[in-house]
Amino acid sequence: MKKKKFIIVLSIVVVLLVVAYGAVGNYFYNFALNAQEEKDFLEGNEHLQESEAVVASVAEAEDWADEEFAKENEPSDLTIVSQDDLELALHADVYENDEANHKWAIVTHGYSGRASHMTRWVRNFHDKGYNVLAPDLRGHGESEGNYIGMGWHDRLDMLQWIDEIIQKDSEAEIVLLGVSMGGATVMMTSGEELPSNVKVIVEDCGYSTVSGVFTYQLKDLFNLPEFPVINAADTVAKMRAGYGLYEASAVEQVAKSKTPMLFIHGDQDSFVPYEMLDEVYEAAQVEKEKLVIEGAGHGEAVTVNPALYWNTVWGFVDKYM
Repeated sequence: MKKKKFIIVLSIVVVLLVVAYGAVGNYFYNFALNAQEEKDFLEGNEHLQESEAVVASVAEAEDWADEEFAKENEPSDLTIVSQDDLELALHADVYENDEANHKWAIVTHGYSGRASHMTRWVRNFHDKGYNVLAPDLRGHGESEGNYIGMGWHDRLDMLQWIDEIIQKDSEAEIVLLGVSMGGATVMMTSGEELPSNVKVIVEDCGYSTVSGVFTYQLKDLFNLPEFPVINAADTVAKMRAGYGLYEASAVEQVAKSKTPMLFIHGDQDSFVPYEMLDEVYEAAQVEKEKLVIEGAGHGEAVTVNPALYWNTVWGFVDKYM
């Protein structure tokens, strides 16, 4: 009789633990990866506040140039259908350039962003004589998708965007550039078999692994440990998004890359920790360069010191284009 009661109690405990595990996993999945849920934690986040290193007059001049470029350059729309079972309609803005001479750039936005947020990078590449394609990643902008891919599934969509460019221009020479989640996306793309048309990659403040950046944010926002929270979210992500948090690694992808790569990060970035820069940089076994912008927070490298930023980008990119 006692043994039977023990089994019943044990079974109830196991069921409660499983329910709790699922509830925790679903909560944090919705919090971070559900594209339909508002990401309120980004609003007023101290790690995303403008740093003192941003010079107001410089920032205003760059913003004005972006606005003027957007007024004078209307992009065309390009749509592809993802090659997975979801068959998502994915959108991109395309800025063609009569002076491009087969040069193309794919510029990729960050978490909760969209193609139109990449005007700064579109403008600079376009002014340099490039055609530019700016995609909306899954679940962002005009692209379909009810989950955020964190760069992992997006890397496969990037292969399709690359193929679209090559179909339009078989002689295309392509540079990939991404910021934040876009930086992780281009790093994750780098580990795939890329056509020879892809000449060089630039990543700006991308994270080393999805599990790593989520563990860091979990500690920062909730003061909670990795286990069992990230493990639960990983289980739910596999079921709801089709990928695991622990498999989505920019480090492992970069280690397989054959494409020259420039790594950029602000040394005051506390949203995607500055320390992640060395993780991905050291993993790269290709021609590479590192640019650290002093005083820059997350995504601020191009604003804090635009001259150094673009001189370094062109100095590296022009070697291969």
